Amino acid sequence: MKRYALIYLLILAVLFWLETTPWAQSFTVGTWTQFLADFSGGLMHSFDGKVVVQGSDIRNGQTGYAVSIKAGCNGVEAAMILAAAILAYPAHWMQKLIGMILGVVAIQVLNIVRIISLYYLGEWSEKALNIAHLYVWPGLIILDALILFLIWIHWQGRTPVRVMPS
Repeated sequence: MKRYALIYLLILAVLFWLETTPWAQSFTVGTWTQFLADFSGGLMHSFDGKVVVQGSDIRNGQTGYAVSIKAGCNGVEAAMILAAAILAYPAHWMQKLIGMILGVVAIQVLNIVRIISLYYLGEWSEKALNIAHLYVWPGLIILDALILFLIWIHWQGRTPVRVMPS
């Protein structure tokens, strides 16, 4: 367990360091954040014609109300936490790859639900938006990553901790 924890922390530190590099911020994180704004806004526009996307802002074209998707709101950190947990776990590389792909997709689907819900919560109540944005959704996204990891471990048919007989 100690070895797993050290490997996990090392991988996580490397991933967070890589994420903060200017290249990653502009090319991958920035591009992904813009994609999320475009996709979420486009999805919302399909059932709410007032919704428009301007840059990383999702805006009500009539009232001007907008939410802005920034780094930290794009699910990248939760995906990195899940990826580090999977990479550190003793499993075959193909199983790790499948787990990371499916896990990141699941995190991003939930993150799109988060973005849409925050937009409409904010139109209804700024107080509700702040509570959901600062307290509810961050915990749910991280909990999602944890649950996905536990499901993936179960799929492995192993336990990460082996108790040695005394």
